[in-house]
Amino acid sequence: MSEFRADGFLNLNKPLHLTSHDVVAQVRRHYRALTGSKKVGHAGTLDPLAEGVLVICLGAATRLSEYIMRGTKTYQARITVGISTTSYDAAGEILERKCAAHIRRADIERALPRFIGEIEQAPPMYSAVKVGGVKLYELARQGRTIEREPRAITVRSIAVQSWRNPVAELEIECGAGTYIRSLAQDLGEALGVGAHLSGLTRTASGAFKLRDSLSLEEITGSGAWLGRVTAPYDALSAYPRVKLKSADIDALRHGRFIERQPDIVDQTVFAFDHARRLVAILEPRAALWKPRKVFVSRSI
Repeated sequence: MSEFRADGFLNLNKPLHLTSHDVVAQVRRHYRALTGSKKVGHAGTLDPLAEGVLVICLGAATRLSEYIMRGTKTYQARITVGISTTSYDAAGEILERKCAAHIRRADIERALPRFIGEIEQAPPMYSAVKVGGVKLYELARQGRTIEREPRAITVRSIAVQSWRNPVAELEIECGAGTYIRSLAQDLGEALGVGAHLSGLTRTASGAFKLRDSLSLEEITGSGAWLGRVTAPYDALSAYPRVKLKSADIDALRHGRFIERQPDIVDQTVFAFDHARRLVAILEPRAALWKPRKVFVSRSI
């Protein structure tokens, strides 16, 4: 986009070995210097050993991160069979080695269907999921392993891109909350030889594609990237939306309900003004719209 925007989303190609928090901290310093605001966050963590699309939320758009995170993700995953690790990826300690010389591409393709669809997945011990108020990775670092409640996830597709024993390259399209590390671990168990995730690239997150992303150097090097900020109207294109009249916008900004279009029954609707700027997030209440979030000072 060529138009300057201080609020919206950046499609950033996260480099290897940095945490998502590290990347946000670097962007925040430059964003604050250019705009005076320090409101910067992200929509969907990537592990340090993963690279690819990390959606950065700027300014008022930080209030929209939960909706961006719900979008479908696509990954290129490199899975090494025959070696199991404590963290299910290359960062962990090796737990076991098994001979995988007999594994063929056909074996992997036969095993994959059980991991596609609406399935349940237990989060890995080395994750930020909290159990009893404690993050799992904190327990794992103490040498403790506990039972983890499986969570419902959606895996839309898994395709084998290449196989050169012992490494399989897979393309995975999935919903929010999916741990690719756990998929690697579970695939290894299904094959009977173990496996771990040895490389991961997120190639898409919702409307954001890797081919359109900016490097961290491009963002921290100058202010030219401000012309590449994506507006909520474009980033949230998968959600239902309505265009509001001035009277309805005024009512919402004063906390009042407005009349709902009867043909829209979705539980989350994004309301924009005539210039495609986001005014509010709405939810239905009988024949009315109730404002769930309102951007009071100005639209974004």
